Amino acid sequence: MAARLPDHAKGKPLEIWFQDEARIGQQGTLTRVWAKRGTRPRAPRDRRYDWAYIFGAACPARRTTAALVVPTADAEVMSLHLAEIGRYVAPSAHAVLVLDGAGYHVAKNLAVPDNVTLVPLPPYAPELNPMENVWEYLRGNKLAITVFDDYEDIVDKACAAWLFFASDPDRIASITTRSWATVTP
Repeated sequence: MAARLPDHAKGKPLEIWFQDEARIGQQGTLTRVWAKRGTRPRAPRDRRYDWAYIFGAACPARRTTAALVVPTADAEVMSLHLAEIGRYVAPSAHAVLVLDGAGYHVAKNLAVPDNVTLVPLPPYAPELNPMENVWEYLRGNKLAITVFDDYEDIVDKACAAWLFFASDPDRIASITTRSWATVTP
């Protein structure tokens, strides 16, 4: 799928956004912790199977984000997330949304707002999407070594983790800025 800027977007200021989703929940993530050399600190690990997804997007230049925490990952939810991103694009601007090639990112029934153009990453190149670094950061600092009480607890903690990230503009820029993804006038 080749990305092409639509005619109605030409001449408008462009914003570069990055999008990805992460599964959060039971069967969670372990992380590194400080411990005395030669010891193995104990950490809880949940063995149950329940989770939610964070659909997240960030615009490093504007230091803003858009996200949904949802129970499934499919084209319908992706359309909802695209609409959410579209609401956060500056009023006179057009967003170039960089995302991976998940099936529901390119589904025929995907509803893409007029102020958003999808730009797929090359296959097998997750390192090009800074949202992967956001997930690593959140798992390492807010979501690791967590035993969730139930589905509502997963949603609550996923929302809290995202709000922790989204409420700090400097953190957004620090984690998601890439020199190769800038707009020059």
